[in-house]
Amino acid sequence: MTAQIIDGKAIAEKIRGEIKNEVDELKFKLGRAPGLAVVLVGEDPASQVYVRNKRADCEKVGINSFEYRKPENFPETELLALLNDLNQNQEIDGILVQLPLPEHIDENRVLCAIDVNKDVDGFHPVNMGKLLLGQPLFLPCTPAGVLELLVRSGTRIEGAEVVIVGRSNIVGKPLAMILMQKARNANATVTICHTRTKNLAEHCRRAEILVVAAGQPMTVTGEMVRPGATVIDVGVNRLETGLVGDVDFEAVSQVAGKISPVPGGVGPMTRVMLLKNTIKAASSRLKK
Repeated sequence: MTAQIIDGKAIAEKIRGEIKNEVDELKFKLGRAPGLAVVLVGEDPASQVYVRNKRADCEKVGINSFEYRKPENFPETELLALLNDLNQNQEIDGILVQLPLPEHIDENRVLCAIDVNKDVDGFHPVNMGKLLLGQPLFLPCTPAGVLELLVRSGTRIEGAEVVIVGRSNIVGKPLAMILMQKARNANATVTICHTRTKNLAEHCRRAEILVVAAGQPMTVTGEMVRPGATVIDVGVNRLETGLVGDVDFEAVSQVAGKISPVPGGVGPMTRVMLLKNTIKAASSRLKK
C-alpha cells in the first residue's frame, strides 16, 4: 500500500483563496490593505529565497509587503531602532525578522523588541508564554502549518499518540504545546524525542501521528513507522540530488497511511500561516 500524499501546495492555495476574501473585507473596514514588514539582515541565500516568496505570497492575496534589507554588518542598535519605528507605523500590522541573524546580533533581544501585537512569527516570549497557557495571540507559523495539514487531511488528532522528533523553539516545543491543549483539533498525547532520546525507533513506532523536524536527512526510515500512521516531514535538506526531508520518503510512503512530501508539504503551509497571522493582527485593530 502506498501512503496518501498530503499536498501542502494544494492546501496552501485553498487557504490563500480564503485569505484573499478576508483581505478584501479588511480593506473596506480599515481603509487600507493589511501590511506586513519583513526585515532581512545579511545575504543568507535561503533567507533571500524565503523573503522573495513571502513578497509574492503577499501580492497574491492583496497584503502590502514592506521589505527592509540590511547588510551583514548592520549594527544591532540600528536594527532595534528600525523595529521601534515599525512598531509605531500604523500602515504595518505584522513584523517578521528573518532568521538566522548575523552572529553579532542578539536574536532574543531582537525578538523581544517586536510589538507583541505585531509578532506574526509568534516567537515573542509573551506569545510563547500565552501559547503554553492555551491563549496564543499568534501560533508560530510552521507548527500552525503542520496543524492545518493534519486537520485538512482528515487526520484525527484528539486522543492520538503523537511523536515529535525535534525539540526546537521554532517547531518541536510549540507544536507539542498546540497539540496537547484541551481544545478543538488538539487533546493529543504528545512525546518529544531529541538527540538524547534512547531507542528513537521504538518511540516512533508508537506514533499514530509522527512529525519529524530533526534537521538531518533520513532520520526516520520505513521500519521506524507504525503501519497506517500519518507522517509529517518538516525537514528541508539540500543535497546534491536536490531537496529532501528528514524522512526516507520512498520507504516510509510504503508503510504510512498519509505522508507530506518535501518539497511541497510543510514549506508552503509555513508561508501561508504567516499571511493568516497578518490578517489576524490587522483584524485586531478593528477591536481597539
